[in-house]
Amino acid sequence: MTDREWVKLEQDGAILTITLNQPQRRNPISENRVIDALCAAFEGADRDIGVRCVILTGAGSAFSSGGDLKQMKAGTGGLKAENPVQTRRNYKYGIQRLPLMFQALEIPVIAAINGAAIGAGCDLACMCDIRIAAQSAKFAESFVKLGIIAGDGGAWLLPRIIGFSKATELALTGEMIGAQEALAIGLVARVVPDGELMAAARMVAEKIAANPPHAVRMTKRLLREGQTTDLKNSLEMAAAMQSLAHATRDNDEAIDAFTEKRSPNFTGE
Repeated sequence: MTDREWVKLEQDGAILTITLNQPQRRNPISENRVIDALCAAFEGADRDIGVRCVILTGAGSAFSSGGDLKQMKAGTGGLKAENPVQTRRNYKYGIQRLPLMFQALEIPVIAAINGAAIGAGCDLACMCDIRIAAQSAKFAESFVKLGIIAGDGGAWLLPRIIGFSKATELALTGEMIGAQEALAIGLVARVVPDGELMAAARMVAEKIAANPPHAVRMTKRLLREGQTTDLKNSLEMAAAMQSLAHATRDNDEAIDAFTEKRSPNFTGE
């Protein structure tokens, strides 16, 4: 399997589907070649204004198993090295690139969670903007059961999505939860029958893609920055971005279409 095949790309109109493509291994994401392929795919989509939404899913029965347990021991070529200093570098220049990359993206990303999202796989889902789960999906922030911690940003991500108390419970117990509980605690936005997962994700993606792409991307940027900034700085950024939004042709097209009672045609200009 070539590096390009680790991650499968399929574009249909303005929507790009990125599929983790190692079903026989339950789609681990801890190897550098997988991380490189994911970063290249997402960063390429982010640069292309013609791509208006990305759907991330997994091939086979799992969304992602996170790390490959066979590579958890030193000397196996995984994140753990004989020298702790090198282990730190392996994380920094390996899997920690993913949360930083996702946080910087402006293109909206929908996680279509088709099965188990375990450890770093659960955190990968949390890196996305919207999470839609199949009925059979399962989630576990299970690092503690392996005697390790979430080295990929899970302790930062999870509390921001489901709140501190529930995130702490899941992280300290390492217990697995099903799709319906994930919905109840706000980890996912909706749960659908397994056979309807991609159609449901596509429906949401099409609703996003139907809007002016610059406004969509700037809205996402404001939401992401709002996770760490204060109100004053958020308002300052909003004012600057609004001046850009008002200058787009799509803003004029939206107003014209509304007043003329017709469907708008947004071009990304």
